[in-house]
This record gives sequence, structure tokens and C-alpha cells, in this order.
Amino acid sequence: MNHLPIAPLLLILIATFLLISSATATTAPSPSPAPAPAALDTLGCDAKCTYRCSRSGWRDRCLKYCGICCGKCQGCVPSGPYADKGQCPCYRDLKNPKGRDKCP
Repeated sequence: MNHLPIAPLLLILIATFLLISSATATTAPSPSPAPAPAALDTLGCDAKCTYRCSRSGWRDRCLKYCGICCGKCQGCVPSGPYADKGQCPCYRDLKNPKGRDKCP
């Protein structure tokens, strides 16, 4: 039975390991895209919801749900604090899991 010398095989194995480890070490991960800043409110939801919720007793909650609804309805928010939700059918028809109005 022919035995191959162990030293050359060991050298090849070590060289391969070093080559692979150096290749993975030099590959930098690509940076993830930065999230869009809130200031770039293209639908105008912030201003619309601020006005819509201006007389609400639960202002923070009103702003939160109004913003969610505005985003889902492509920027449609009823025109005033007590305006009819019928101005925006999408806004009017969004319901929570209990079947009640989601949008203030």
C-alpha cells in the first residue's frame, strides 16, 4: 500500500484554510439602506392628523391611529376635528379586530 507523505497534504490543507478565511474577512457586509426620515411625510399625514386630533382628549392615541389610517388610505383624512368620516371612505371603513372604528 502506497502512503502519501503527510506533510504536503497538511500544507495544502492549511493554505486552503488561510485562503478561505482571508477571503471572508475582506468581504465587508453591504450597508443596509437608511430608513426614510419622518420629516419626509409625502402624504401630509402629520399635518392632517395634528389638525384632526387637535381637540381630542386622547391626543397621543388619536395621532397614532390617525397616522396609521392616513398611511393605509393614501393620505386621506377627514378635513377637521369633527368632520364627517364619509369624506374618506377608506378611513371610515377601517375597523379594529373588535369591529369598531379604527380611525379617530
